[in-house]
Amino acid sequence: MRVSVFCSSAPNIPITSLDLAFEIGKAIGEQGWDLVWGGGKASMMGQVAKGARSVGAKTIGVIPEPLINLEFEDKEATHMHVVSDMRSRKAKIEELSDAFITLPGGIGTLEEFFEIWVGSYLKFHQKPIAICDPTGVYDPLRLALDHLSTHNFMKAGQHELVAWCKDIPATLDAIRIR
Repeated sequence: MRVSVFCSSAPNIPITSLDLAFEIGKAIGEQGWDLVWGGGKASMMGQVAKGARSVGAKTIGVIPEPLINLEFEDKEATHMHVVSDMRSRKAKIEELSDAFITLPGGIGTLEEFFEIWVGSYLKFHQKPIAICDPTGVYDPLRLALDHLSTHNFMKAGQHELVAWCKDIPATLDAIRIR
């Protein structure tokens, strides 16, 4: 199984988030799964790949050519797909992955998460999606989504497509293909 992880490439984020990224990468590898990710070695992106490789998992990166220097391409990746732009990146990640995990991150992480979620709802794929958020970074987002539901902007069945998890074991269980 290949698991995609969406996460931050931002500098100066809390060490707990960097540790989370390493540990989820490691946990993916310990399951005998491989990692698909954005191909960068900065911040959480780098840590998730290091964690996966620390237990022998393959790491498959997808990076747009213009971001090779900005996100610092991870030269230790088992395989790196260099694509033309962000739309191509997201499409390639979706194609390569059997499941998706979102860790804390900013607008890029959220863009990837929402696109995969919408694709699931529209039945472009039937791959499991989980958010791993042990520190509650996304609690305000969940509140905003609940608010949208209250005002009938969320459709029936949309919430159930994402597993919101507080720890790594629950996250792995949520994406495990049965």
